[in-house]
Amino acid sequence: MLQTALIIVLFHEHHRRRVAEIQTRQRLTELAHINRCATAGEMSASIAHELKQPLTAIHSNAEALELMLNSASPDLREIRDIAADIRKDDKRASEVLRRLRDLVNKTAFEPKDIDLNETVSEVFAFVSVLANARGVVLRCVAAPQPLRVRGDRIQLQQVVLNLIVNAIDALANKPAGHRWITGRLRQNDETFAEISISDSGPGIPSDQFAHLFEPFFTTKSQGMGMGLSIARTIVEAHGGRIWAENRLHGGAVFRFSLPLTVVVQA
Repeated sequence: MLQTALIIVLFHEHHRRRVAEIQTRQRLTELAHINRCATAGEMSASIAHELKQPLTAIHSNAEALELMLNSASPDLREIRDIAADIRKDDKRASEVLRRLRDLVNKTAFEPKDIDLNETVSEVFAFVSVLANARGVVLRCVAAPQPLRVRGDRIQLQQVVLNLIVNAIDALANKPAGHRWITGRLRQNDETFAEISISDSGPGIPSDQFAHLFEPFFTTKSQGMGMGLSIARTIVEAHGGRIWAENRLHGGAVFRFSLPLTVVVQA
């Protein structure tokens, strides 16, 4: 009888923990989605500008193509070149929309085997429009070997996006020509990958380090104070850790590490 009761209690405890884990993950998904939508709002002007360029080019090329087709002797080689330009600009606009859709879509936690080199590079490509508008030079240095991890691609990209957007904001008062952000990926040891986002900003005041990743802590007048807290929660949910340092010659660097699923000897 006692054994049966113990089994029932253990089963109930296991079920309770499982439900708590699911609820926690659902709350994380909700918060992460709100954060992504807020970030998309901040980037809306830059995204609109990025879409306007290929759409304008498509319109101009379509008009030129129409004129050529109505001519007595259309140049087929030039028509093929114009058609290729239209396809290229269409692909560029579609890629911007895809990245925006991925950013604002509300999706469940979906862990998959992904390569961090590709995952992080996509974020740098997407946020380059905002960086250009703010006069910030972006650079992403991939690891020489694949960095395979098990994780949710959108959530991990959100961590990188939050760190880059924070770095761009930190560079607002730096003079033109002195604003840069560098992302680096490397295999930290035999079992972990490390991603770092460094900038040429003013650095982090020493009294803020203890609060950086706390909910609602922010130094921005319009900030929610959730970006770094969500980043930490996402990283820890993936079995990793995140931390910040000041660079020796100025600026800050945020790093986070994730466990590798496939170890490649560097």
